Amino acid sequence: MQGPFNRNHRRKPMAEINVVPFIDVMLVLLVIFMITAPMLTQGVQVDLPQVSSEPIEALEDNEPILISVDREGNYHLSLGDESSEVSLDEMAQRVMAILQRRPGAPVMLRGDRNVAYGEIVVLMSTLQRSGVANVGLISEPPQDG
Repeated sequence: MQGPFNRNHRRKPMAEINVVPFIDVMLVLLVIFMITAPMLTQGVQVDLPQVSSEPIEALEDNEPILISVDREGNYHLSLGDESSEVSLDEMAQRVMAILQRRPGAPVMLRGDRNVAYGEIVVLMSTLQRSGVANVGLISEPPQDG
């Protein structure tokens, strides 16, 4: 009598992979990556590359509105030869008034390299609320040294 517990009975080798341990490992890795991913994106120091860009074509009839942020975070509004230091709220009002008179005037932004990124973001947000659709950023070409 031959049964399953007989010593002479040979088992066939299984060719199937047991996937339960793989699923356990994948779930553990998923949890680890979900926890660590937000930590990896905060506080990363980035050195931005210097690249050359194409100059903006000058428009003969539309003189640009130039807004500058100096090292101390003061705002300067320039239109042609006229330049004045203004507060953020006053700058928004004056840009709106200029754009009502000259709707197609380009708005150009120039910031000192030592100005905090947050200052530039606040300025761009204020310009957007004022009705400025596009803002051009002015930069200097990299210096070969």
